[in-house]
Amino acid sequence: MTMTHYMSLLADNQPWNLILFMAIPVIFAETITVTEFFILFTKKLNGPLRAFNRICSILAGLYFTGIFLYLFPTAFVPLTVNGEWHTWVDVVAVGFYLSGVLFLLPLALLDLGLIARKRTEEDKLKLHFLLVSGFLVVAHIAMIFGMINPEIISGMAGMNH
Repeated sequence: MTMTHYMSLLADNQPWNLILFMAIPVIFAETITVTEFFILFTKKLNGPLRAFNRICSILAGLYFTGIFLYLFPTAFVPLTVNGEWHTWVDVVAVGFYLSGVLFLLPLALLDLGLIARKRTEEDKLKLHFLLVSGFLVVAHIAMIFGMINPEIISGMAGMNH
């Protein structure tokens, strides 16, 4: 069975790539989400849980930005330039994975106080929740499409046909 480049990345160098590229970002996002629910339900916008939530958000955003800065020029660009994508499914998996930076970087910037400074704490929390939710959506789309065998979509000769 042929794999998407997304799954191939996770399968290579076991277990390190799986931990570095999947487990750490997803565990951060899930931790942020769970703590966010507690913050929203208790309406405690300050305190140790919110501080922990902020730290996780900043670390997740900076960490995933590093992943993006590493994978975009070393994987995405060469695959595109050389026409080595394993069908559109592969492009969707890798593209959605890398698009996570569009959610996690602003999440870090929000908690660093670099964006949305004039918003109320409640509005910042809403934006925070939307950003972490957006990341979880694109990460799950990447996982789903990443697990598809590209051979069932079409031949593996590249996307030129």
